[in-house]
Amino acid sequence: MEDNKYLRAKKKVEELKAFYIHLIVFILVNTMFIIINVLTYEEAGHWWFVYPLMGWGIGLAAHGLSVSSFGIFGPNWEDRKIKEYMDKDTSDD
Repeated sequence: MEDNKYLRAKKKVEELKAFYIHLIVFILVNTMFIIINVLTYEEAGHWWFVYPLMGWGIGLAAHGLSVSSFGIFGPNWEDRKIKEYMDKDTSDD
């Protein structure tokens, strides 16, 4: 039982770490895009950095929701779904 708790906690920490790395890369790359766009605005004629910022921002928000303990999946969603499918399975493999 303790092993299961440890493995679930470790998985959660790994998911959170991956989100933090994603967040840091998002900030660094989009800061670079903003700087490039500001420096080349005369040539570009518009603020194009908002497109990758918005698109990637949506992906980052989805990643954050998947890591958080609230939202559609919740803290024990995976365990509940596995139990549900096991209870429905009537085959004798």
